[in-house]
Amino acid sequence: MMKWFCAAGALALITACGASESPDAPDDTASETASDAAATETAPDLRLALPESTQTAITADDLRVRIRTLADDRFEGRAPGTETGEASADWIAAEMERVGLEPAGPDGGWFQTVEMVEQTIEESASGLTFSGGASERDFAMTLGDDAVIWTKRQQETELSFEDSEVVFVGYGVVAPEYGWDDYAGLDAEGKTVVMLVNDPGFATEDPDLFKGKAMTYYGRWTYKFEEAARQGAQAAIIVHETAPASYGWDVVSNSWSGAQADLVRADGGAGRTALEGWITLETARSLFADGGLDFEEMKRAARTPGFTPVEMGGMTASGEITQKVTRAHSRNIIGRLEGETEPDEYMLFTAHWDHLGKKSAEKQGEPGQDFYRDQIYNGAVDNATGVAGMIEIGEAMAAEPRERSALFLAVTLEESGLLGSAYYAENPTVPMPSIVAGINMDAMLPVGRTRDMVVVGYGASQMEDRLEAVLEGQDRVIKPDPKPEAGFFYRSDHVSLAKKGVPMLYADGGQDKRDGGIAAGKAAADAYTARRYHKPMDEYSEDWDLSGMEEDVRALYQVGLGIVQSGDWPQWYEGNEFKAIRDRSLAEASGE
Repeated sequence: MMKWFCAAGALALITACGASESPDAPDDTASETASDAAATETAPDLRLALPESTQTAITADDLRVRIRTLADDRFEGRAPGTETGEASADWIAAEMERVGLEPAGPDGGWFQTVEMVEQTIEESASGLTFSGGASERDFAMTLGDDAVIWTKRQQETELSFEDSEVVFVGYGVVAPEYGWDDYAGLDAEGKTVVMLVNDPGFATEDPDLFKGKAMTYYGRWTYKFEEAARQGAQAAIIVHETAPASYGWDVVSNSWSGAQADLVRADGGAGRTALEGWITLETARSLFADGGLDFEEMKRAARTPGFTPVEMGGMTASGEITQKVTRAHSRNIIGRLEGETEPDEYMLFTAHWDHLGKKSAEKQGEPGQDFYRDQIYNGAVDNATGVAGMIEIGEAMAAEPRERSALFLAVTLEESGLLGSAYYAENPTVPMPSIVAGINMDAMLPVGRTRDMVVVGYGASQMEDRLEAVLEGQDRVIKPDPKPEAGFFYRSDHVSLAKKGVPMLYADGGQDKRDGGIAAGKAAADAYTARRYHKPMDEYSEDWDLSGMEEDVRALYQVGLGIVQSGDWPQWYEGNEFKAIRDRSLAEASGE
């Protein structure tokens, strides 16, 4: 059972974290590793011990201490709404204060409360079964192995449906601007729709179909479930495939099993389908075959303009969910550095502080090994690194003259679907048109120095021109996202602000390592995705080479500082989907 945040517990832990500790009095105990600290009988002191000479510099040593702290077992994977998770938010606020930021929450404090619910299905009393087809037998899904299911309905603890007609709806996309409608001619009311992950452009790599290999928002699982609900479906199921999803089945089963967080919905989630979920590729092939369909043939048909839904041979679906629903709250953390001449104009920095918390112990390891890891999903890369970098930028910027203000936003509930940033975008603490531009920092890999930085969603805005100029001074270059099909632009918090028109830059460390080249960089990235992403193995190591991360953070700092110290307004490039939103927002703000 989750332990909900209590003020007394947080106060005790934040005191241990040294909220009032002066930079002039470093604590030697902060140099302990997590394993050293765990071996002590008393709780480890998580205060920072940063060298006095580096208080306003961006250094690998500073980043290391902050990452180590946020990835410590004491925070138990930083799950939103839990006592230990929210304690990490207290630590971040205390650290923001220590480095010189001012609180900028809606009530003058550090926090913006994000009301949430936590839904946990009881797997023994929940299930999904497909019936009928050629064999006239039932396909009962084994949860975790064959399927992962949940519901977004928040006001029901038990729900069920029976004999819902199953229909294959291709990619589940309705995109008028692309002349595409996978629901054409279908009354989806009460039906179970089965769909593919990603969008048709990925399958064909035709640059004239959607955005070719690059995923559009229509390829995101979030969109597909929302569209199925708009169509009136009873249940919505996505077929998992590793390449178009860009992650394996283990990421699906880890991310969508156990407790699931969501924002409190005005209608209690009544407008969503009764059941949402994923099934494995092997399961899909069996179901399609029993429905008299060839899965690969249906995939080819689905990527063809003019595709229409296909009934799956009279097959029906029945589902039931028993769940525990608990209301709670989490918090965004907001700090500010005030500008001297234009204090009401803002440069925004964002990073999410949350991760997946604790789950049951699971088998993990390197190939050929067989052992059980602990159940804490520490999230060292994802996203202790981004938070550490953002705080480091704040500390350095606090010592600089500033025309404009800088806003530092550590958001919650990113792992639950970018919910914390979405909440902030709908409830901003400063007018959205006053945010000049933003930089997002998420999951920075410790791969050492590189000759490049990768811009996710490359070709979006003039923020890239600024980064390019900064990187030239580091003898580096910009590279487009090497995996645009993975849709990373739609998978981190910057997109919540971009949807409101704010030009956002999301740049990761590069892959062209100075020691080992592109092959070494790609191997490191692939190894992280395969072995550590959303797994307990995403843990901090003293062996990490943070020299490249230091260089990346310095580059992003310089880009942001250039905006803080100028009157420039970076714009989206012509043709970008967010440009019209920005133009309208600025026009309305100026009274035009």
